Amino acid sequence: VQDIAFAQVNADTITVLQENGCEVLLPQAQECCGSLHGHNGAVEQARELARTNIEAFGAENLDAVIVNAGGCGSHSKHYDRLLADDPAYAARAAVWSAKVEDIHQFLAQIGVRAPGVELPAQKVTYHESCHLKHGQKVSEAPRQVLRAIPGLQLVELAEADWCCGSAGIYNITQPEMSMKLLDRKMDHIKHTGATMVATGNLGCAIQIAHGSERTDAAVQVVHPVALLAAA
Repeated sequence: VQDIAFAQVNADTITVLQENGCEVLLPQAQECCGSLHGHNGAVEQARELARTNIEAFGAENLDAVIVNAGGCGSHSKHYDRLLADDPAYAARAAVWSAKVEDIHQFLAQIGVRAPGVELPAQKVTYHESCHLKHGQKVSEAPRQVLRAIPGLQLVELAEADWCCGSAGIYNITQPEMSMKLLDRKMDHIKHTGATMVATGNLGCAIQIAHGSERTDAAVQVVHPVALLAAA
């Protein structure tokens, strides 16, 4: 979904990694990470996708496997659990899981290079993807990325780590409760006075963009890495 709906974020991720001194490889045989399959009962299909990716990437020869979507990253980090009983892949899955890094986490570890361009002055607030905050324990790193961008003022969002109501396919299976959560989120966003909401997960981005359309809290939804790439 990320590659189809947010292809530019993938391109921006490559740009940012290269600007920060990394060699970026794009294995052509890679497949969907299998997150939605694994979360919704199609476990065998999720395992097959995991095996395909382990073969395609050869993580044993990489410094890191970078993921820029919170839900994908959380699932990918758990390939070791998913394939724990697979004698042919358990050991390789453990290596894979140890190499998977969220893009913000990785940039914080290597030290983000100062961008060369100051963006137009604007307020941005940050919504924490549940899979990024609670699943991967990544919370401060995206804020570090945003603070590194000249011209941006980061304004903290009340209940930033509360669910926006997307939650994989929750917005499809439980639309009424999903919209209650979204309305609560959009009310908090409105009170920040921010013109942009940054978030590191595609499900959240789609949900909050929908919230912007259905309320008067008109905001642009962006990935933190896209803002870094612009600078």
